[in-house]
Amino acid sequence: MSELTLTKIRFRNSVWEGRIAGAPTTGKRPRIEVTHLDQPVDGVELVEGTDSTFWTLTVPVPEYAIADGVQTFLIRDVDADAKLGSFTIIAGESVPDDLRAEVELLRAELDMLKRAFRRHCLETL
Repeated sequence: MSELTLTKIRFRNSVWEGRIAGAPTTGKRPRIEVTHLDQPVDGVELVEGTDSTFWTLTVPVPEYAIADGVQTFLIRDVDADAKLGSFTIIAGESVPDDLRAEVELLRAELDMLKRAFRRHCLETL
């Protein structure tokens, strides 16, 4: 379980911004990973806040991710191997109460659980 919490600030000009709280005030940078289609997103920035109680996370949405359908970005704490949050972009034709975003998020979380389970099995041998 991660001690970190993620709060969305805004999504503007193809850049998603959030605030991470709960990190140690020692100045140790949290290890955050943002993935799309199980691949790391380039250009992710993590900047320490003014009073060292929070960090600002900036995620540029790559051009290839702006396409028809549902695109889900998973944000996780690498050290705790825990999901902090996610955001989804839906483009093209959409149906009210569309479940595609939920299914895509479940797939991303299942992939994360599979990796954690495999790592656990390797460590207990």
